[in-house]
Amino acid sequence: MRYDPCKLSIADIRRRFDDAAASFDQADYVHRATSEGLIDRLSPIKIDPQLILDLGAATGKSGRELSAVYRKATIVSLDASAGMLKTATKSRRFFSKYKRLSLQADAGQIPLRTGSVDLVFCNMMLPWVADLTTCFADVARVLRKGGVFAFSTLGPDSMMEFREAWSRIGETDRVHVFPDMHIVGDALVQAGLADPVLDIDRLTITYPSNAELLDDLNACGASIEPFWKDPLPENLSRFKIMMRDFQNHQDRGDLSLDLELVYGHAWGSGPRPKPGEYRIEPGSIGRLDRP
Repeated sequence: MRYDPCKLSIADIRRRFDDAAASFDQADYVHRATSEGLIDRLSPIKIDPQLILDLGAATGKSGRELSAVYRKATIVSLDASAGMLKTATKSRRFFSKYKRLSLQADAGQIPLRTGSVDLVFCNMMLPWVADLTTCFADVARVLRKGGVFAFSTLGPDSMMEFREAWSRIGETDRVHVFPDMHIVGDALVQAGLADPVLDIDRLTITYPSNAELLDDLNACGASIEPFWKDPLPENLSRFKIMMRDFQNHQDRGDLSLDLELVYGHAWGSGPRPKPGEYRIEPGSIGRLDRP
């Protein structure tokens, strides 16, 4: 549950995940589930990556799982949050053969050479990206021709329970609307990534109480402002009304959140021409025979 990422600066997001770094692994069941789903979807793809970019690496769990699958690969863990990267370093076993580098950076400005990456693995970072096309364009830049971009994100049906509860009290912009998979696919193609394939899965998470649900969201960085802990008085009142409505409209004894999970992959097509620049394969140039 969060506001539109277009209203958030990188500093806002960095602060939020720095605060959540210590509690992230205990709270973010969704991140673990989608990481497993994404790695499973990579298994049919024949690839032997030497350099993997874990884009939005968080505490590095996905990187460790990737290193067990692709043993020859070096993993570059990139995240905007220094706190997340520090937690990832601390959790690394002393005798581990896992080859890992850390980069603190914005996903739209990846500090790696063009065409240097074999696999970009991006698990649940895209919900925090305001401009998908810019992000995808930099992924396409660093990805070698024939390399793979694999990602997971949330679809527009995610957290509908919160959206409906807010709308019933006259609020329509409290929960971010995640982009449809067709919009994501168009952004991939526009950025120069080839042959995108996307699929959808569903996940329902249940909680015994409002307090545990809210604490979980805050602990994994999914809530931008903890209204229930340090709010303005008017915000607290509206928030309590919404949560009471949310609870009253639950059909089950436990509280539940339904998530639409979008998985996808696309292929690197090599460096794109600059504006006004055209590239022609020499073999495609015909020969004009003089009479």
